Amino acid sequence: MGPELVVPPLFSPIHPAIHPRHAEIDVQTAAWAETFRIGSEDLRGRLVRQDIGTFAARILPEGREEVVSLLADFVLWLFGVDDGHCEEGELGQRPGDLAGMLHGLLRVAQNPEAPMMLDDALAAGLRDLRLRVTRYSTAGQTARWIDALREYFFSVVWEASHRRLGTVPDLNDYTLMRLYDGATSVVLPMLEMGYGYELQPHERDRTAVRAAAEMASFVITWDNDILSHHKERNSSGYYLNVLRVLEQNGLPPGQALDTAIAQRDRVMCLFMRLSTYLSQDGSPQLRQYLASLAAFIRAAQDWGISSVRYTTPDDPAANPSAFSDTPTDDSREPLDIPAVSWWWDLLPDERTRVPWPRQARQRDRQEGLAGIE
Repeated sequence: MGPELVVPPLFSPIHPAIHPRHAEIDVQTAAWAETFRIGSEDLRGRLVRQDIGTFAARILPEGREEVVSLLADFVLWLFGVDDGHCEEGELGQRPGDLAGMLHGLLRVAQNPEAPMMLDDALAAGLRDLRLRVTRYSTAGQTARWIDALREYFFSVVWEASHRRLGTVPDLNDYTLMRLYDGATSVVLPMLEMGYGYELQPHERDRTAVRAAAEMASFVITWDNDILSHHKERNSSGYYLNVLRVLEQNGLPPGQALDTAIAQRDRVMCLFMRLSTYLSQDGSPQLRQYLASLAAFIRAAQDWGISSVRYTTPDDPAANPSAFSDTPTDDSREPLDIPAVSWWWDLLPDERTRVPWPRQARQRDRQEGLAGIE
């Protein structure tokens, strides 16, 4: 299996924060998991010890407590799906059957009154989550939450197809699907709900704003892959993360780790520059949204180095306990990953002082946004 990889402190320019009611929220989420019997007894016993409520409290440090609690319950529910069915359950190697089960859950999210999956604990938990989402969101936010859930379900079926065959995708395919199977996009509507606003379509659907959200997802999922590698590599089942993908492409383990860290550092630097740029002329709602994306990144980082889910105290991981102020790679050149290389077209080219790349300017004209430059 090779020597244990020692993960150095990861670059994080974002300040940590946490909701003052984090301890109470964590207790409430554990109680919610027991009420709805999420996962098997063994899985539920592990999940309620993983500080998932604290994770949500870091994502929305100044958010409405009811929405923070809702987010915590939802994240635990997602692990009930991912760990219980995809990673550890039989459906994780039967993509067709998994798709059928997930389509049933999607119907419950769309129409919680539908008389189906009435004896399923995950469906019961999802009904409760959907009713609470409706309570604290607009109709548009609810619709986007359901759409994001569909994207997540689709991506885990894709992963199940690789798990069944024992195959590893190439880096571009993995990058694209990881933006969704990390379940980050399903959190995005809750960033708005947590602070009681709705980002207007002319800002939310702008290419650069969507890209900022994808950059946050990239950093969060790459960090998760790096920090969970020890746990996944030492498990008995199939695992898939960026280090394995890079190793499959011919890199030795240590170089794969260094490469993944350099990739996430370069994207983190781009995210920070793009967020600053978009905030200059953005509405107060957009500035709040961008700040919440940053809080989401830092929340995942703090949770990743502290939760027993990743520190695995019975078999300690060689993970960092702090963060670095300096990136290993701050290059402004695009990553050689076609699915995301276009992100670097969205900022003024500081190397040649061109005020705005032609293709990005043309894209913004098509979206009616060329005045924001």
